[in-house]
Amino acid sequence: MDPRSASGAEQLIRKAEEFAKRELGRDATGHDWWHVHRVRNLALELAEMENADRFVCELAALLHDVADEKLNVSKEAGLDKVRRWLEEHGVGQTVIRQVMDIIATMSYNGGTNPPMTTLEGKVVQDADRLDALGAIGIARTFMYAGAKGHRMHEPGQHFDHLDYRSSEKTAVFHFYEKLLKVKELLNTEHARTIAEHRHRFMETFLTQFYAEWDARA
Repeated sequence: MDPRSASGAEQLIRKAEEFAKRELGRDATGHDWWHVHRVRNLALELAEMENADRFVCELAALLHDVADEKLNVSKEAGLDKVRRWLEEHGVGQTVIRQVMDIIATMSYNGGTNPPMTTLEGKVVQDADRLDALGAIGIARTFMYAGAKGHRMHEPGQHFDHLDYRSSEKTAVFHFYEKLLKVKELLNTEHARTIAEHRHRFMETFLTQFYAEWDARA
C-alpha cells in the first residue's frame, strides 16, 4: 500500500480512524473519538482555506490525542505509540516526521510549547484549539473537571501559582488560564473568524454562570 496514492491514503485514513476509536472510544475526559472527529473536520476545512496538505493535516488530526500525555503514562510513551503505528502501516519517513512534529508540539501545555513551524501544524493546532471554545469547549471543560475530580468553582480563589496540570484548580479557572486566551493565539485567519462567535458565547456563559451562582438570576 502506497500511503500517498489516492487509494492508499484512503485506506490509511480509515485505519487511523479505527485506531483512534479503539484508543479513545471510551474516554470520559473530553478527549474522546468525537473530539477527534470534530478536530479532523475542522482541520480539513482550514486546510482547504489555507492550501495546506490535506493528507498530513487529516492524519495528524486523527492521531493527535492517541499520543496525548494526559492519556498516556508519559508524553514520550504516547508519541512512541503513534510513531510505531505509522511505521507499521508503511507511512514514509517524511510524512512520519511531519505528523510527529505536529503532534509533539501542538498541545497548549499552559502556553509553554514553541510555535508551530509548518502550515499543516498551524492548521491542526487551530482545529484542536477551536474545539476548546464555544458550547463544546464549555462542555468539555466541565467533563474533564468531573472526570479528574476537580471542583467547579471557588469564589475568590486564585490558582496562578499552581502547576498547569494541578488537580487543585477549578473548572471555572480553566476559562481564564486557557479558554479566553485561545482566540488571540490562533494561527490562521479563518480559525480566528470561527473563534469570534465561540469566544463571545463563553463570555456570555460566564456572565450567566456568576449570576446564577450568586442567585441573582
